[in-house]
Amino acid sequence: MRTDPPEGVLIDATPHGCPYLPGRTAVLPTRWYSQDIRPADFDALLACADRRVGRTLYRPECPDCQECQGIRVHTHRLVQTRSQRRAWRRNADVKITVGPPVVDKSRLDLFNRHKLERGLSQRRASADHYYSWLALSCVRTVETRYWLGEQLIGIGILDVGLRAASSVYFYFDPDHADRSLGTYSVLREAAWLRNRGVELYYLGLYVRDCSHLSYKARFTPHERLIGGEWRGFDAS
Repeated sequence: MRTDPPEGVLIDATPHGCPYLPGRTAVLPTRWYSQDIRPADFDALLACADRRVGRTLYRPECPDCQECQGIRVHTHRLVQTRSQRRAWRRNADVKITVGPPVVDKSRLDLFNRHKLERGLSQRRASADHYYSWLALSCVRTVETRYWLGEQLIGIGILDVGLRAASSVYFYFDPDHADRSLGTYSVLREAAWLRNRGVELYYLGLYVRDCSHLSYKARFTPHERLIGGEWRGFDAS
């Protein structure tokens, strides 16, 4: 009986400029999976801080830097801070639905508005790019949809294993930035997973000196993968 998760086929390990810390070099070995990954195997890969893009998985293996740390919360232990409770109440009028990922004009327009208006990109993404990055998958992937009345104001992409899940990406309507939808989405997805018996919710990578990633430490208690071990952190 196989006990180790499949490693896929290595397709790229080229050193390149770090997307998180300027002036540093990153190595993100990327593996292609031609077959779908079993849920239990995906749990094991998430425990190594793997991230998914399309049908590939990667994890940082930078020789001169260990600033990237996998971060996860236990869905039944997550404690909301005062500001997180405010975000929850502020979005009491938002309806959540869940289904398979969809690629259509409304989602692509919302995705591009989020990237362009928030300074996360300088060019529009195509439908093919959106599909190959977020919707195409080698695991069970769902889309969490955030509705204000009939208006779609946010989309989360969530990979789900057997007892663990991973947040792939979340984007929202910049006109509703005051709702703290990014924070709200983590709380709602954690609750949705907890209700389905999923214990571990991976938030991706934490990098202390990258504001786009350091905010994840606000969700406590959490664990971070440091030196090959998951270490616990409570609220500071």
